[in-house]
Amino acid sequence: MDRVASEAFFLARAPGHRFCILHRPTDRAPRGAMLYVHPFAEEMNKTRRMASLGARALAAEGWAVLLIDLAGCGDSTGDFGEASWDAWRGDLRAAWDWLSARFGGAQWLWGLRAGCLLAGEAAKAMEPKPRLLLWQPVLSGKQHLAQFLRLRLARESLDGAAERAGTQALRAELAAGRALDIAGYSLAPALALGLEAAELDLAGYPGEVKWLEVASGDPPELAPASRTKVSGWIAGGTNVDSLAVPGPAFWQTVEITECPALVDATLSAFAAQSQ
Repeated sequence: MDRVASEAFFLARAPGHRFCILHRPTDRAPRGAMLYVHPFAEEMNKTRRMASLGARALAAEGWAVLLIDLAGCGDSTGDFGEASWDAWRGDLRAAWDWLSARFGGAQWLWGLRAGCLLAGEAAKAMEPKPRLLLWQPVLSGKQHLAQFLRLRLARESLDGAAERAGTQALRAELAAGRALDIAGYSLAPALALGLEAAELDLAGYPGEVKWLEVASGDPPELAPASRTKVSGWIAGGTNVDSLAVPGPAFWQTVEITECPALVDATLSAFAAQSQ
């Protein structure tokens, strides 16, 4: 008998709807509920396989896990070029309320890459404060946006100096209210500027945080910027558990890639918590 049941449905949102998949255990009442927040742009597609593997593994261990396609993404209403950072925050709130109502309260927000930025912002506005599971978190929305803008500049084969000028020109276009076409996506100012302003800052956050990162090396270690961020949070009073695991950078590989060590480490982290 399969220990996990999966249910696809549309969550009503004005305007339109958001596509969701709920994974839950079949052999017991859920021990808790969590909401997954996907990455930005093409990284969402690259990571769908890992998100599904992680969600089903967590469901098999007793968690109810809800995955939502935010506005303009995947099978949800609208185009990516119509999405905004504020609309995405509203989608998370609606999904969180649905999950809480169905399971008597949700406990965890689970973000991947830029989804960690959105999850961190959403968590600060929620009561009671959610716990946070962060997979390969993006630390700075400004840097993440810059990397995305460089995809357009790389296509145009600009040199380093021209690239810097080009990035400034693209930011000026956004600031003037004009959308940009980048790597097959139409990027609206309302989304770009919201991403640019986002920072992963959870120093003093009262909820528990689990930080898991894929890294090279033997043994693998957190990136220097990640270590600095985690140390700052701990100094600020945040309860953070962090771990690096070996594996490929599945969010950016050409082919869809799996990182079993990341799923295993996640299950181990939650198993240790229940002991």
